[in-house]
Amino acid sequence: MNNNYYAILMAGGVGSRFWPVSTTDFPKQFHDMLGSGETLIQKTFSRLSKLIPAENIFILTNERYNGLVLEQLPMVKPEQVLLEPAMRNTAPCILYASLKIQKKNPNAVMVVAPSDHWIEDEVAFTHDLQQCFDFCEKEKALMTLGIQPTFPNTGFGYIEFDQNDTNPIKKVNQFREKPNYETAKAFLEAGNFLWNGGIFIWSVQSITEAFSIFQPQMYALFQLGFDSYNTHEERQFIQEHYAKADNISIDYAVMEKASNVYVLPATFDWNDLGTWGSLHEKLDKDDQNNAVVNATVILENASNNIIRSDAKKLVVIDGLDDYIIVDNENVLMIYPKSKEQDIKKITAKANEL
Repeated sequence: MNNNYYAILMAGGVGSRFWPVSTTDFPKQFHDMLGSGETLIQKTFSRLSKLIPAENIFILTNERYNGLVLEQLPMVKPEQVLLEPAMRNTAPCILYASLKIQKKNPNAVMVVAPSDHWIEDEVAFTHDLQQCFDFCEKEKALMTLGIQPTFPNTGFGYIEFDQNDTNPIKKVNQFREKPNYETAKAFLEAGNFLWNGGIFIWSVQSITEAFSIFQPQMYALFQLGFDSYNTHEERQFIQEHYAKADNISIDYAVMEKASNVYVLPATFDWNDLGTWGSLHEKLDKDDQNNAVVNATVILENASNNIIRSDAKKLVVIDGLDDYIIVDNENVLMIYPKSKEQDIKKITAKANEL
């Protein structure tokens, strides 16, 4: 394995659309959402460690999840877990981790990857990631893995590249915001648009230089602690200064401003597992398109449902079509899949009870 390869695993999200399984105290990345025997963060760590030394994989998460990370990834040392004392979106935590890695190894190239996505063909993923690492070792580039769109999705941002670019790695023209349905259809028909899956690759030199240009205040803030990184003083510096950083995503902070941005169209199937409906797509289903996780079921006149129970209890359903049925500890949810985007609102109401 190449000791210059590093990864930042983003594991601080709450996954509120997967309520009642995913909660603030126990979010979806720490659950076995697919019924595979591994949690999402375990699967992601395993996938990255096929190319990247395990000791070079850093997990970025909220302070409250430190125990969960160390419990589910026992091969990880406590110093590999970078704890955010405040929620500040993706740019500050990526800069913090990048400077920490830069101090450790100025020749590092790194991938930033979400911890809760589904990727089936891990061989293809590793091949694509290797191609990106090779490119970023030679070029001063900020790279992303673009996902081939399969339908006009209005829930993702898009990456536009030059239609005439025949290179496997393409120069990015621009990032496009989440479109309406008609615009998303036009993107698909054009053929030079990819979903933005939030997987980024670059050298530490390239990304820290980009921050110094496009986010000079944030760069100066975290640079103040450079001498403390990878020492006992690091935690105190982060506790005192982290919350001063702007709340901004890496896309807005750097990627949409830089001119040296490239994309590799991914060769693997991908799903962000953002909703119960997207999870339903990736699970095995019966003849009536019902997906079942953990539960034993008797189904009559039931179709297109996703059924999950943590208790391996018998679930009997008659006459439901296109529903989410989740039995989780002290919550039973029976909810139309067509309204799954409203689950966030239900979560807020439930928290008030």
